[in-house]
Amino acid sequence: MSIEKRNLTIMWFANFLVAASATMVLPFLSLYLETFGNFDNAFVQRWSGYVFGVTFLVAFFISPVWGRIGDKYGFKPILLITGYGISLSIFMMGFVDSVAGLFLLRAVMGAVTGFIPTSIALISSQTPKETAGRTLGTLQMGTVSGGLFGPVLGGLMADSFGFSYTFIITSIAIALAATGVLFGIKEIRQTSKTDKNKTRYSSKEVLQHIMKHKLLLTVMTISFIIQVANFSVQPLLALYVDELTSTANIAFLAGLAFSATGVGNLLATRRWGSLGDEIGYEKVLSILLILACIFIIPQALAEQLWQLVLFRFLFGIAIGGMIPSVTAYIRQEAPLSMQGEVLGYNQSFRFLGNVAGPALGGVLSGFTGISSIFYITGALFLAAFGLLWWSMRHSENYANEPY
Repeated sequence: MSIEKRNLTIMWFANFLVAASATMVLPFLSLYLETFGNFDNAFVQRWSGYVFGVTFLVAFFISPVWGRIGDKYGFKPILLITGYGISLSIFMMGFVDSVAGLFLLRAVMGAVTGFIPTSIALISSQTPKETAGRTLGTLQMGTVSGGLFGPVLGGLMADSFGFSYTFIITSIAIALAATGVLFGIKEIRQTSKTDKNKTRYSSKEVLQHIMKHKLLLTVMTISFIIQVANFSVQPLLALYVDELTSTANIAFLAGLAFSATGVGNLLATRRWGSLGDEIGYEKVLSILLILACIFIIPQALAEQLWQLVLFRFLFGIAIGGMIPSVTAYIRQEAPLSMQGEVLGYNQSFRFLGNVAGPALGGVLSGFTGISSIFYITGALFLAAFGLLWWSMRHSENYANEPY
């Protein structure tokens, strides 16, 4: 087996463990807050958004720094720092006893968040541009598979023996993933033809490259919009499931709703990547944004749990190719020696969306109800499509030049 294939295989399983472990706690994060005191619904919904989003607010500022360090020293050290750092942060969450304490630990976790994005940068750097969509789609399947099993398993564990032990088990699984990287990954440092005469770019030059390529900047902006739309709903999903059913095992059913999106994602992500290799990643992204808008609206109209689960599944099919398409497009447009930092800025856009989304969902749901967030999300996907379409129209005569 070649080094490239071995790295891809190891990172697939590592991402599976990290995604499964991270999503174990997402379905019941709002329920965990309720155990800290006697709070009203508005307080829980608002602080669910804050606690969920603060991790990504910190990560927004840190992500380009990790990317630049990765360009200089390699991505493997970043994977180890983020892997063991996330593990320790989640371990401590199992012992916290206040909303403020959980908020603080989620903030600390943000400083070391980025294992999966860094793994994408690592595999992207060793992958030819012509097959980037398919390869990154394959890697995404590991993340999606973990995200599929994580919520259900986390919900079962939370219902069976409590939240604290679920955090501890989660931290152990992430530490195992980081250990697999430590002993299994051999990083390949490559230099493209356009980078032979210049192997380092200043931060100013990286930003100039992004601003010069209008469609690249648009794609990164759309990363922000996608995350706002997607994450405005996720922290509230357990509460929404609670509105649709009267059974006792809410954590498990919320995990089921989470996992439905993962099933659709898993079935479609590699196919979307392959299609992007053939017709262009920006075209595939346009299709996906329209489909996401179509499938998110009916979730607001769900009257029974099975209806929500069905449209979460269809929604998962739509969003399954978004991350591989965006990453493959950046791989195509950015020189290798600045790719880590460019991907870092893209990740910052996504993290900023992860902050704005939960805050937006938490505040608006307190005034207009959770179902209204699905309509707002649909409008955001439609706006992202309009922005991409406009940018493609104005960039079709643009000639790419080596920077």
